Amino acid sequence: MSVTAYYIAQSDFARLLEELGGQYEVYMPVRKGGQRFYRRGADITPDTVIGEVRPVEPLKAFFLNAREKVTESFSDAAPSPERKPACIVGAKACDLKGFKVQDFVFRSADLQDPFYVRAREQNLIIAADCTCAISTCFCLALDVRPYPEENFDLGLAEIRGGYVVETGSDRGRAITDQHSALFRSATQEQVDARNAQRARVKGEVEKNLAVNGVPMQNHFSGIIERSTDALWAEESKTCVECGACNTICPTCHCFYLYDQGDAQRMARFRMWDSCLIRDFARVAGGANPRPKLWMRLRNRFEKKFDFFPKVSDVYACTGCGRCVSACPAKIDIRKVLRKLANNAA
Repeated sequence: MSVTAYYIAQSDFARLLEELGGQYEVYMPVRKGGQRFYRRGADITPDTVIGEVRPVEPLKAFFLNAREKVTESFSDAAPSPERKPACIVGAKACDLKGFKVQDFVFRSADLQDPFYVRAREQNLIIAADCTCAISTCFCLALDVRPYPEENFDLGLAEIRGGYVVETGSDRGRAITDQHSALFRSATQEQVDARNAQRARVKGEVEKNLAVNGVPMQNHFSGIIERSTDALWAEESKTCVECGACNTICPTCHCFYLYDQGDAQRMARFRMWDSCLIRDFARVAGGANPRPKLWMRLRNRFEKKFDFFPKVSDVYACTGCGRCVSACPAKIDIRKVLRKLANNAA
C-alpha cells in the first residue's frame, strides 16, 4: 500500500465523483433522523456525510445481495449484472474488516463464488476515516482502528476544506494518476490535522470500551468452550428470533437456496439466512441439532469467537455495534463478551 498522502478539495472531489459516475453507480452515506444510510447518486448534498460513522447498512450488501438469482433454466452461466459496478463512498474500517471473513468464505483457494468475486473485482471502494464515535462503537476491542488500513482503493480523511487521500490499491493509484489535476500532495499541516482527528476519535472509542467494560480480543481465547448452558439460556430469554443481528452484521454470510418457477421456466435464488431462526439447522425429516433458542444464540457467538479464529485466524466481529442497535430484545454483544471473559478468567 502506498504511503503517499494527497489532498483533494471538496469541490474537486465532487468533480471526481461526477466523472466516476460514468463508469460506476455511486453510493454515498446521507444522514436521516440521526442515522446514516447509503443513497445512490454522485451529487454531494447538504445531508451527505462522508465522515462521521458507518451507515446502517453493512458494506456486504454491495457484494452479496440479500436476494440474488444464481441461475435460470439450469444454465451453467452465472446471470450478468443488470447495473454498472458500484462505487461505495465513505466505507468505514469496521466494514472493511468484514472482507477478511467474506473473502475466506467466498474467495478462497477451494471456492470461488462467481457473484462475490465479480463484485470484489469490479466494485470501487472509497473508504473514509470516522470523524466521531457513537455509543455502540467498540472496534478497538477487535483490533480495528477507526480509519481504513486495508481493503480499500482510496481512503479519505475529512479535514477542513477537503480530504487527505491515501491509495490502497492499484486501482486507487490509477484513479489519482488519471485525475491528477484534481489532486495535489498533502501538506504536513494537513497530515497533522488528519492524525489529530484520528487520535481524537480513537480516544472516543477507548472511552466507550471503558464505560462498557468491553474486553479486548486477546481475552477471547477459550471463552466459548468454557461457557455454561445457563449463561446462554439467560441471554436468550428476550430473543425474538428476528435475525436482525445476522442481516446487519458485516461478517455474517449464511444463505439458503430456493427455486421459483412456472410451466415455462425455473430460477434459483440465493437468500440471506439467519442462524437464530429455528429452521436454520433443520434437516430433512424434521431433525434439528439446535432445537433450543439458547443453542442457536451460542452457535452465533461460537462461529464468531471460536470457529473463525481457529480456521482463519480472525475474529468474525468488527466492533461496528450494528447488532446492538438493531436488536429489539436489547441483547448487547459487548455485555455478553464481558460475561464470557469474566467466566473464563
